[in-house]
This record gives sequence, C-alpha cells and structure tokens, in this order.
Amino acid sequence: MGRAGVEGTGSFGAALSRFLLAQGVEVFDVNRPDRTDRRRRGKSDPLDAENAARAVLSGRARARAKSGDGPVQIARMYKLTKGSAVKARTQAINQLKAVLITADPGLRDELARLNNADLFRTCARLADDSKNDEDDTETVLQATRITLSLLARRIGQLTEQIRDLDNRLARLVECHAPQLLAVVGIGPDTAVTLLVTVGDNPERMGSEASFAALCGVSPVERSSGRRNYRRLNRGGDRQANAALHRIVFTRLRVDPRTQDYYERRIKDGKTRREIMRSLKRYVAREVFHLIQPMSSPPPS
Repeated sequence: MGRAGVEGTGSFGAALSRFLLAQGVEVFDVNRPDRTDRRRRGKSDPLDAENAARAVLSGRARARAKSGDGPVQIARMYKLTKGSAVKARTQAINQLKAVLITADPGLRDELARLNNADLFRTCARLADDSKNDEDDTETVLQATRITLSLLARRIGQLTEQIRDLDNRLARLVECHAPQLLAVVGIGPDTAVTLLVTVGDNPERMGSEASFAALCGVSPVERSSGRRNYRRLNRGGDRQANAALHRIVFTRLRVDPRTQDYYERRIKDGKTRREIMRSLKRYVAREVFHLIQPMSSPPPS
C-alpha cells in the first residue's frame, strides 16, 4: 500500500476515494468530528481536513473505505434506479386514483369495480377511445380520459423497468453470492441490500462485531445498579437493519428452529423486542460468514 488517504463526504468524496484506491493509496473512513470540538473551533474545510488527518495518524480511524469497483457497485447502481422507479410509480398510481375521484360519475362508476391490474389496462386504452369522440372543442371528459391513459401507460412503463431491474439484481446475486440465497428468509432484494452495505471489499471489516455495528444490531450496554440491560445501537445502516428485520420476521413464520427459539425465550421471561434483537444479531453473524468468501473473485 502507498500513502494513507482520507475519504471525504458526498459524491465528490466517493469519487476521490475510488481514484485514490485505483492509484494504490490506502483510504480510510473518518467519522464525523466531535461536536464539542466543532462548536469550540468552528467549521471549515481546512479544520475538517486537519481533524481527519489527526484521526488517521492517531489510529482512531482505521476503517478502510469501500472500493466501489466490483459487482456490489453494479448492484448499487441498479438499486438506486429501482428505488427511483418505485417512487415514481407510486406517485403515478396516487395521481391516477386522485383523478378518478373527481372524474365524471359515469366514468368513475365504470372503473370503480376493477382491481388495480384491470384498472391500469382499461385506463391505458381510454385515449384511443377518446379519439373517436374528438371534435373541434375538447371537453373535460376527454381531458380526463387522456390524463388517465397517460398515467396508466406511465405506470406500465415503470413496472417494466422495475421488473427488468429485479431480474438484473437477481442474476447478479446468483452469480456473485449464491450462498446468501440458500439461507432461509433471504431473497434477492434483501441479499442486494446486505451486499451494498458490506461493499466490494468485505475484508475491510475485521470481525462479525464490526459488521453487526455497521448494521446497527450490536448490543449497547445500558445496565444500571442491579438491572442488567442492553439495547441495540440506533446508528448504522438503517436499510441493512431493516433487511435483517425482514429476515427475522420471515423465519418466525416458516423456520421451525427460529420458532422453537422464540417459544423458549418467551418462557424465560424475555419480551418480543428483546428476542427480535437477539435474532437480528444471530442473523448478522450468519450473513457475515457467508459474505466473507466474496473477497476472493468467483471462477470465470
């Protein structure tokens, strides 16, 4: 390795870290500066750079940055595109339903009994039907039919994009991390979320405890007096935390081992929240040992 670099924040910092990694420079992640020190000394780019450099030199910042040059970066791009498509489709569906509320009573009654799939298909054909009724003056009913048709076609196009991205993500996981799909409760979407959290260089995390802290499922000591109590870390990647939560919920429905563990801990006097915390920590340990082999490239 060459000199040690410090990764900045934002898109520029991510691009800079990838450039430095390509040049053979070791790049470290630096956490946010201490708030007390920032209030005392103020905030500026030179001060932030100095604090980051001091953190690296003192050894407080030893976490290597994500490389962002492998299949996980490809999955991150697809996941970003899918998220925006899902958001746009939801917005279009809400707009279509809102237009229906104020539409002509006859048209509204005609479409009221259809489910979503039939509603979108029927609305997509309304513009073609309105062409036969067009004359010199456009009516409100014609405008409503055209609006519903355009929104329905937009929903169909976004649905095709989401389906295509789902297939691409599934193929990516099957090619580079098939061991995750063999675990109960992990599907392609959940696997992609966990892979994006880990990054292309999982060896930068030294232990399963570091991965658990990254996912926000590491226990934090909160004992006081005679009461021994631990709560989960509320930091970390919240999307990865939600993915682990979905895995645990799925296992509680279909996995006999998880169900037996849940019943046993309930008899011990544990609450459902405490059991969920323990199960999420166990899943993080299992996922960490499955992702570690990704550090070696798959055979061609």
